[in-house]
Amino acid sequence: MILDGTLAASVQAAAQALQRGELLGLPTETVYGLAADADNDAAVAQIFTAKGRPPNHPLIVHVADSGAITRYAREVPLFAQQLIDAFWPGPLTLILPRLPHAARASTGGQDSVGLRCPSHPVAHAVLAACQQLQPPVWGVSAPSANKFGRVSPTTAAHVAGEFGDTLLVLDGGACEVGIESTIVDCTRGVPVLLRPGAITRDDIERACGQRPLSKEELQENTPRASGTLLAHYAPNAQVRLMDAKQLQAGLDVLGADARNLAVYHRTPLRTASRAVTLRAMPADAAATARELFGALRDFDEVGARLIWIETPPDTPDWEGVRDRLLRAAAAG
Repeated sequence: MILDGTLAASVQAAAQALQRGELLGLPTETVYGLAADADNDAAVAQIFTAKGRPPNHPLIVHVADSGAITRYAREVPLFAQQLIDAFWPGPLTLILPRLPHAARASTGGQDSVGLRCPSHPVAHAVLAACQQLQPPVWGVSAPSANKFGRVSPTTAAHVAGEFGDTLLVLDGGACEVGIESTIVDCTRGVPVLLRPGAITRDDIERACGQRPLSKEELQENTPRASGTLLAHYAPNAQVRLMDAKQLQAGLDVLGADARNLAVYHRTPLRTASRAVTLRAMPADAAATARELFGALRDFDEVGARLIWIETPPDTPDWEGVRDRLLRAAAAG
């Protein structure tokens, strides 16, 4: 059931559903999440079951404000606080040392916890309403509201299509960012970028004065984090990344006989087949991120079995999009 997330009654109904231990489709600025009370182990277990997600793959806990951090984290390093001050609320998740009693079912058995304060007004309203309940719900675990490993949802209709009418979904419109949050590990003394997103390495360095290391540069004791498996974010069709010359050469070889093929491209291309779906990719990284998952879902809807995508530029602003596409291609 989809409710208008801008209505106060809908927000209150959503908060009460979370308090009762039910699941909720929650809009955020990144993607829609499948939400549950982070401190209710039985409710969190429903997320893993509904998504088909491995129980050792941790979830991100969403909070209404930085004040809720003390309920989940036992330590906030200075550089982490600087990132909070710069980017919360917003599309940034910080991995922090976890308090022993907090969000145990959400953290995959680790002694760390991923925390994020979303900027979407509907998400913020729900989280604030949760704090006013008796007893309060202080944090909400909310991985993307899709089956595990598949394309993330960026509209309420995407969520309803994944889980049916029995799930309560708040409609907050299309997601403004469109890809999942940047994840920075703050448990090892220096910032380590575990998952790129709209907030870039340069943004992080400007905010805290330290350029984040990559997972490869500091491999020891890397915490598991959401959306960091090699294969992820995949449509039903097989994804292949190619440069513009390879794309055009492939279309020329297939000629008028090409079928069940979709091409997502920045460089102008030509095809002799009317059965090929050509879709122009925005030249801007942020605009591409905003429409990316929707485009992949659209290609599935038109029956594409192959999706050829022009490889994004290897520049910092495109890192989040490149990451999602590389993982989508690995799933094939």
